[in-house]
Amino acid sequence: MVFEGHIYRGRKPVHWSPSSRTALAEAELEYPEGHVSRSIYGIFKVVGEPQGSGGLLKDFLPDLSLAVWTTTPWTIPANAAVAVNAKLQYAVVEVQSLPDDSPSPDKAKKKLGSVLLEQKKLFLVAALDLVEGLRNKFGMNLIVKKTFLGSDLENCRYIHPVNNKECPVVIGGDYITTESGTGLVHTAPGHGQEDYMTGLTYGLPLFSPVDDDGKFTDEAGQFKGLDVLGDGNTAVVKYLNEHSLLLMEEPYKHKYPYDWRTKKPTIFRATEQWFASVEGFRQAAMDAISHVKWLPSQAENRITAMTSSRSDWCISRQRTWGVPIPVFYHVESKEPLMNEETIDHIKTIISRKGSDAWWYMSVEDLLPDRYRDKASEYVKGTDTMDVWFDSGSSWAAVLEKRIGLDRPADLYLEGTDQHRGWFQSSLLTCVATKGRAPYSSVLTHGFVLDEKGLKMSKSLGNVVDPCTVIEGGKNSKESPGYGADVLRLWVSSVDYTGDVLIGPQVLKQMSDIYRKLRGTLRFLLGNLHDWNPAYAVPHQDLPIIDQYALFQLENVVSSIKESYDNYQFFKIFQILQRFAIVDLSNFYFDVAKDRLYVGGTTSFTRRSCQTVLAEHLVSLSRVMAPIVPHLAEDVWQNLPFQYTVDGSVAEFVFESRWPGINESMLAFPSEEIDFWERLLELRTEVNKVLEAARIEKMIGSSLEAKVYLHASDASLANRLQEMCAASHDADSLNRIFIVSQVEILPSLENVSVERIPHSGEYAIQDNSKIWVGVSRADGSKCERCWNYSTQVGDFPEHPTLCPRCYTVVGVQPIPALSAVS
Repeated sequence: MVFEGHIYRGRKPVHWSPSSRTALAEAELEYPEGHVSRSIYGIFKVVGEPQGSGGLLKDFLPDLSLAVWTTTPWTIPANAAVAVNAKLQYAVVEVQSLPDDSPSPDKAKKKLGSVLLEQKKLFLVAALDLVEGLRNKFGMNLIVKKTFLGSDLENCRYIHPVNNKECPVVIGGDYITTESGTGLVHTAPGHGQEDYMTGLTYGLPLFSPVDDDGKFTDEAGQFKGLDVLGDGNTAVVKYLNEHSLLLMEEPYKHKYPYDWRTKKPTIFRATEQWFASVEGFRQAAMDAISHVKWLPSQAENRITAMTSSRSDWCISRQRTWGVPIPVFYHVESKEPLMNEETIDHIKTIISRKGSDAWWYMSVEDLLPDRYRDKASEYVKGTDTMDVWFDSGSSWAAVLEKRIGLDRPADLYLEGTDQHRGWFQSSLLTCVATKGRAPYSSVLTHGFVLDEKGLKMSKSLGNVVDPCTVIEGGKNSKESPGYGADVLRLWVSSVDYTGDVLIGPQVLKQMSDIYRKLRGTLRFLLGNLHDWNPAYAVPHQDLPIIDQYALFQLENVVSSIKESYDNYQFFKIFQILQRFAIVDLSNFYFDVAKDRLYVGGTTSFTRRSCQTVLAEHLVSLSRVMAPIVPHLAEDVWQNLPFQYTVDGSVAEFVFESRWPGINESMLAFPSEEIDFWERLLELRTEVNKVLEAARIEKMIGSSLEAKVYLHASDASLANRLQEMCAASHDADSLNRIFIVSQVEILPSLENVSVERIPHSGEYAIQDNSKIWVGVSRADGSKCERCWNYSTQVGDFPEHPTLCPRCYTVVGVQPIPALSAVS
């Protein structure tokens, strides 16, 4: 990979971890809640007015000071300027004591400095909008004497609080606000990114008197050797108070960067590092982002904001492990030696011996022939490459080196924190060297929390171990093994775009759903034990109910494919749960049992139903295989028939390919779709009336009932009447309602409660209605199918059978009996 023109060495402030003595990238930081900093309000004494200000501040000298606020008092020795916002209104205020009966600040949390306690004459400069808040905070009366714009303060001079040198007031950026503080920002270019940028504009010194261990150096004078985050911070605050430069000290709770490895606070510190400049290709990176599909879509806004505002990338680290930065330094001048010739030579060595060769080989062996006679003048660099540069270059190692792969990758998949990590580092390395993003799509997910929404922690004892979920724990009752499919099913069930919850109760619920899904597949397998694809009934010959069932199946398969394509796995879970577990069981399977168990083993009605069941079995097995592969394969290995693809038997479910679009199944007329949707809603209303009759002990089984219907819409009434005498028994209303008889009433004039004791009403969207009534069924009970019929007893050979069962029994072959000796 060539990053020519973008790599440079410089001294800039970076996140530094004193605990691990190395620079850190943004992606290596954590921002835990609850960090409390020692914040102070201090004063820097004004000694000179802005040039050409016309005496803007002369009436308040020598008692005028700049009021500054900082949460890092240890950086004050490195102060180089005070920054203001040119557009904000500022004020000179006179500090006066309040009457004794006035409320005072909370002394338990706030500590007034010597400046306010001395009650000397004092004028302060602060942002006008913050004066009222400061008045309440200090417990002092702040009287506004004069107002002006921040731009009027530029080049005002003040005395440095530690070294007594004169320093300027400068114009900062929009980072200076009136949300907190005083509106004047203590600026130390060696200890902050925004301070550094402001320092570049004004040529401010880059001063950072802090060493690798986070302790003050000799340059810090009296603070030498003190830990900046500990005793050093305390010493600086004490110094300011003793020199009447402290207004107030108080704790300040906020987000603060921690080293994610050591869990210790970091500091901003200017050090000599290697950087990758993004300025030369920032716009190209922004353009590349817009050509990537981001899932969820709001992820694009996040990475766009991060990329547009990011600073140059510090790619060097001070670690004892990692990929070395292959640079040599001149012993005396410290000038780096790294060019195309040295890089190519080292690359050849590392390709044969690995990156550790840098550490154990001599400088002479690592240098190309042209430089070997000068090997004694150079030493090897000890910096290592930022691991995010390593991972961000993985596309080059994987996509460009392996046979069968090419760039861009179809998908990058990681957590939401990787917008500032892997996603961004991969984007920058690829755009800088190849001109485009290394991926076509990027999917981000949230984090896994426990059932209460808490972060998993060993100390809390709430960690869910995937191995325990799959295999079970030591106590099988407390930690049963659910198998891999239940865990995979849970993954598919959650909306990964946010944080997700998992725990014992969640897994138990998922196991119940898995068992119901397995039960659906067992029902299909069990009722296809004697199935042969040669028995399949042509689609056009199927009963309407079967055609409707296949239409629903085809739509389900289509919706699931669309959800897979869009990585919306939770929608697939919802579809499978609703269709395979609820819809099929509650309607089609419920209605089909009569045909399957009673209709005759080789009858048309059973074969047509089996045609539908076989299609459901092979389709559902294939569409759920990516989520529950073990269950799908279990089904496939127990298919009672062979499934072929292009003439070859698919021995495994993943050899069966995705179900193709079946146009004949989708060609179900739209008017029929509307009718069947209404019919299923009507069935729900019929079931309600049947339940009422069951509660009143009028019936037990629904087959003991007769249903009466009256439709206010004539065309609908005619359609219902046709279904009562359907050519296919499976399409008959009594089969769909699972009752013995259905009668369509032309009117309700002669309907009596004595004749039809239970009734209800189904309202249709077009304001028409269907009245529903229920009474005891007519006739006697058939002992074979349990349906009631007035013709039971009409057949002397089988006096207890209805006409349908008599026909079935009459044509069924008698099983051969084995000889008994």
